[in-house]
Amino acid sequence: MPTYIAQVKDSKGKISKQKIQAMSPEQARAMLRQQYPAIGKISKAGIEINLGGLDSMMSSVKVKDKAVFSRQFSVMINAGVAIVRCLGVLSDQASNPKLKKALLAISTEVQQGISLSEALAKHPDCFDQLYVSMVEAGETGGVLDEVLNRLAQLLEDMARLQNQIKSAMAYPVTVGILAVLVFFGMTIFLIPVFAKIFADLGTELPALTQFMLFLSGIMRSWKILIPIVGISGFVFGIKQYYKTPIGRLQIDKFLLKMPLFGDLNEKSAVARFCRVFGTLMRSGVPILTSLEIVCNTVGNKVIANAIDGAKSEIQQGGMMSLALQNANVFPQLAIQMISIGEETGELDAMMMKVADFYEDEVEQAVKALTSIIEPLMMVMIAGLVGVILLSMYLPMFKIFDKLG
Repeated sequence: MPTYIAQVKDSKGKISKQKIQAMSPEQARAMLRQQYPAIGKISKAGIEINLGGLDSMMSSVKVKDKAVFSRQFSVMINAGVAIVRCLGVLSDQASNPKLKKALLAISTEVQQGISLSEALAKHPDCFDQLYVSMVEAGETGGVLDEVLNRLAQLLEDMARLQNQIKSAMAYPVTVGILAVLVFFGMTIFLIPVFAKIFADLGTELPALTQFMLFLSGIMRSWKILIPIVGISGFVFGIKQYYKTPIGRLQIDKFLLKMPLFGDLNEKSAVARFCRVFGTLMRSGVPILTSLEIVCNTVGNKVIANAIDGAKSEIQQGGMMSLALQNANVFPQLAIQMISIGEETGELDAMMMKVADFYEDEVEQAVKALTSIIEPLMMVMIAGLVGVILLSMYLPMFKIFDKLG
């Protein structure tokens, strides 16, 4: 981001020069007006190497970044600080380059008379449809601070759920990587040493030892590129297929039915749907708009189709719980609680309770899954090392038998 040097006059009449980073001289002038009553000439600083643009391109705005921003924004709005001043302060202390750049641009646009929600919508890489819709509802109802507080809570809950799954999977993934590295290391460096010994002895090698020697030879030659290219091509093909409507539907359906992880995927998707939908309704977003937003944020095409069917059912005067039940995707407990919420007129409160319940279920499911995976990973490591050791010692046992 360019650096500008401006002549400014403070409230005591003292004139000084101030450096500021901005997208343009106009933006720099607008930002300085928040701190100084009079702004003079603004000129660009000397030639300098600035990697800020590259940093913003390489970085991404995470859920945690948006949660912290929303919480701080809510506190400042509630304290009576002007929106433009809030954006200026928050952009100064933003640690994420992409978010910092977006907030500076949003601040300039708001000063030019554009509403906050419209300015946020121009930066979809930082603020998605869910965020923009809730801010728009807060502006319309005059409760922007309350909506931002709910947004912060929602994003914090989503970040906490993601962190639980990541932290639980960290140990099995680490153990798996170490197991593969040990296997490759022993196969590439240790087996050839024993191969030379076996060749000098001139004994006939068992089938397992011959196979491991063959595998070691492949790993130490250019032929190792064949499986690497094959696996890479397969992964690339799956990703491209997932981008198609049919491919995404089939893969998401498999993710809900796959062993061990299927139940976890279903519960996490249901928890996300209920949390986001309940928060949108509490913030004053219309129910049909809320369902449309949730379809794009739920993360699973099968469940998104069920929600889209519920939207069509409501447009025709039906009940959402009935449409979700006919889709045969949501758990019966969630459907029954949603039905009770519709009957009592407290659908938003019931949605939040369902979200609380299934987030706890996800936490318990992650712990149970981890307790199953950990011993399996240890068995896998023992199996890999055992196969290598067995392939090396079997010929020795054969030699000892002949000598005996």
